[in-house]
Amino acid sequence: MSAAVAAVIVMYATFLVVGWMAARKVREGTAADLIVAGRAMPLWVAALTMTATWVDGGYLLGTTEGVYKSSLQLGLQGGLCFGLSLILGGRFFARRMREARYTTLIDPLDERFGSRWAAVLFLPALAGELFWSAELLVALGATFGVLLDLPIGSAILLSAVVTTAYTMVGGMWSVAYTDVVQLGLVALGLAAALPYVLDGGGGLAHVWQTYVTARPDAASVVPPLATSTLWPAGAAFSWWDTSVMLVLGGIPWNSYFQRVLSCRSPRDAASHSYLAGVMTIALTVPPLLMGLGAFAYPWSAAAAARLAATPADAMPLLFAQAVPPAIGVLGLAAIVGAVTSSFSSSILSAGSMFSWNCLARLVWPSISVPGMRRAIRGSILFFGAVAFALAMRVQSVQALWFFTSDLVFVLLFPQLVAALFDPRANRTGSMAAFTVSAILRLGGGEPLLGLPALLPYPDGFPFRTVAAVAGLVLLPLVSRLTARQDPPRPIRRAA
Repeated sequence: MSAAVAAVIVMYATFLVVGWMAARKVREGTAADLIVAGRAMPLWVAALTMTATWVDGGYLLGTTEGVYKSSLQLGLQGGLCFGLSLILGGRFFARRMREARYTTLIDPLDERFGSRWAAVLFLPALAGELFWSAELLVALGATFGVLLDLPIGSAILLSAVVTTAYTMVGGMWSVAYTDVVQLGLVALGLAAALPYVLDGGGGLAHVWQTYVTARPDAASVVPPLATSTLWPAGAAFSWWDTSVMLVLGGIPWNSYFQRVLSCRSPRDAASHSYLAGVMTIALTVPPLLMGLGAFAYPWSAAAAARLAATPADAMPLLFAQAVPPAIGVLGLAAIVGAVTSSFSSSILSAGSMFSWNCLARLVWPSISVPGMRRAIRGSILFFGAVAFALAMRVQSVQALWFFTSDLVFVLLFPQLVAALFDPRANRTGSMAAFTVSAILRLGGGEPLLGLPALLPYPDGFPFRTVAAVAGLVLLPLVSRLTARQDPPRPIRRAA
């Protein structure tokens, strides 16, 4: 048995042990214990588990992939924007959600627009979690394939089974404490590998100069104002459109609000968002530097051909060829830790929303505490299996990473804003906004899903932002026009 395989076995065994020990904090196995940790999570645990959730496999591999194949702007985009989304979430949303003592993201939508329509709004939230889970497994499969030469299906199946097991046992408590361990692996693995990667490319100064010389328009934080080969007409507008989507689309995620709602107080809920946002932005630096190192590294012909075909393999190939074997194992640990922490959060989130907002609210309102516990755990198992199936059909890690935020930004952000801040919002306005936003967004097409563009948008037109803004405008407008026929429901205040 190779050292890398042995290390993987030890890591997964550690995750199971930590998850089992954390599960002992689940006292009665109620929905609140499993979904929001009994609202008793310490601030430091909440901040670390939130950071671990956002710093996922797509974050690491996607950042390195973006810098290597395209530009610094594209590599920075995801991590920087998601970090900013946490800070904005802490400023405007976290305190209000925690004060109202909601249990999931869907609760305020249910309360304002009714359980049946909330079940429809649950669908994009669920799709976002499942696409995200699939992206995580793709990132892990690519890493195992490069470093251990294991079949992708076997690698991601093993990871899905282990992660699903401890998530089912202890819910939010197990996820949070294993996240702390897994985030430590991320920091350790990247810190150990980065000096070797930069040294292999000739040192930091040489790596940077090589990149700037080859791509002068790619070496700044934001796109240049003038057009160029890298940034043709409309490309800069598209970059800003995507950035707005990532910042605002990073807020309406149940994975985020589970940590908000698990905090001990509204103040902690906001503070944990600020801390996690800063740490998320800071952790963009190591994979970004690795993308620069991959660009300057003297690859063999076979490795260069592989990267040309699959640039998402840039980080795993660095761990395989640019660092000593022992450091490569730590790099593998970093990716495994990043993926498993986020995957557990995602399937817990999906199972929580389905069990709490669909099953208990619509299908079986009288469900018992043991029945609810079984429903949550069964849902986690089911959605883990669905994510595995989706992962086998995905190619680009970064594309799927971005599309998940695209989906929730356009369809859910306007709904959440209205539900929390507009006392006159009603279900009719919600339905009109959702329908128009969906048409405007899907009309722009989606290559990831094979959907052609149906609306004649110009090149670079910010149709994602326009679709979301249409929802933000239509929801309050239609609500006020239909207030007599569909009276608005009250906003919940602090309990």
